[in-house]
Amino acid sequence: MTEDRETMIKRLRMRSMRRGIKEMDLILQAFADANLAGFTDDALVLYDQLLSENDHDIYGWVGGQFAVPEEYLDLVSQIADGAQGVTKPA
Repeated sequence: MTEDRETMIKRLRMRSMRRGIKEMDLILQAFADANLAGFTDDALVLYDQLLSENDHDIYGWVGGQFAVPEEYLDLVSQIADGAQGVTKPA
């Protein structure tokens, strides 16, 4: 059975707010709420893959401490744009 779009978005929102570290809860929940409904199906699949990565790695990518893997570069840039003040002072 395949997952319909609405169910996938709900699942991704839940995974965005139930992370391993609180900072990622805040960053990804806000990003998911603002953006997932407008994502293409391919973008949702990519976001799902990103959520499978380690929270400390994602936090380092969003905060600019680590190099972002090529496949996530645009997505992490979008997330980082909304994370000012959480990953580094505004």
